[in-house]
Amino acid sequence: MCELDAVVETGAPQRVGSFRFFLDGHRWEWSDTVAVMHGYTPGEVTPTTELLLSHKHPDDKMAVTALLERTTRDGEPFSSKHRILDTSGRVRHIVVVGDRMLGEHGQVIGTSGFYIDVTAAVEQDVQESVDGVVAELEKSRAVIEQAKGMLMFAYGICADRAFDVLTWHSQQTNTKLRVVAERLVAAVATAALLPDQVRARFDHLLLTTHRTPR
Repeated sequence: MCELDAVVETGAPQRVGSFRFFLDGHRWEWSDTVAVMHGYTPGEVTPTTELLLSHKHPDDKMAVTALLERTTRDGEPFSSKHRILDTSGRVRHIVVVGDRMLGEHGQVIGTSGFYIDVTAAVEQDVQESVDGVVAELEKSRAVIEQAKGMLMFAYGICADRAFDVLTWHSQQTNTKLRVVAERLVAAVATAALLPDQVRARFDHLLLTTHRTPR
């Protein structure tokens, strides 16, 4: 296990792990956590550049390959956020940070750094985004249903025809359907459209619905 493990992995098991790359022999070392990120049990494989690249997501592989070429050639510092595929095919989102590793005399002997598995955070962001879209759709549907009900009451038409009226007005005025519905609902709510005797009759119908024969 790399020396960095004791510092990095103690407080965040299975989320952060370390690595080292030696220019001499192009040797890689993974901590147990990095091995697990890739789907291996600790000590199951000896990491190589080829193995690393085989786990990169196809859409990210070209950029990461170029980055690794510079790293394995010069041992230069780097950072990258990209996706990997573990042995089961699951996509993991990771951040990799590396810095020059120096020898006893100050010469560059490779690169050392760490992996951060940010999959959970990315998936949570995606879920929150989806939840937000669903909430917006629900909100839109609710106000459209309100507007449809008003048209049905005012014109004595069915729900489908009420929706047709809203859609027609949306298209004619180049206004989003939800906006048309919101403005209609707001306008009706602030306007005294029903005479008192009609409202009183409606009140009576509402309060006697339990006695209305089926």
